[in-house]
Amino acid sequence: MKKGTIIGLVIGAILVILILSGISSYNRMVSSKENVDTKSSDVEVALERRADLIPNLVNTVKGYVQHEEKVISAITTARENLVGAKSLTEKAKANNELTNALNSLMVIVENYPDLKANTNFINLQDELAGTENRISTARRDYNDAVKSYNTLIVKFPNNVLASMFKFEKAEYFKAEEGKTAVPDVEF
Repeated sequence: MKKGTIIGLVIGAILVILILSGISSYNRMVSSKENVDTKSSDVEVALERRADLIPNLVNTVKGYVQHEEKVISAITTARENLVGAKSLTEKAKANNELTNALNSLMVIVENYPDLKANTNFINLQDELAGTENRISTARRDYNDAVKSYNTLIVKFPNNVLASMFKFEKAEYFKAEEGKTAVPDVEF
């Protein structure tokens, strides 16, 4: 064989390897992005489940705490904000508002022993606690998927392909400011 033919074959082989590597990297990025989208959907499903439980909880509590209308109103408003949220940031903010409103409700419930003994209330409270665990797990899984995806698209040479095909960093589901602080406990 001629020297020019050998060089042409080597260059051709290198190009084929680079193209196949690029295709493989692109497919990994697509799969990783789909995983992020799936995990985001899981968070949304858990938040929706929580939002669906709230009206039943509110109706159960209403009969006992008629003069606590401010808390009931805050829960209803926070739930509506969660259901109407479009972006992940809006969902996180609405979720935090709803958590705060529900925490206020639980403080009030302590003053109503009959309500705490009500079977419907107990069942709804258990459902809500299970849903809170699902939300926590879904958020953690989503953030893990975001970390993997974001790491994949910023590493060289993937970052070159990512910028060419407009893969953008995904947003983490973040805790509300102040929620990470350790509370003071006094006896």
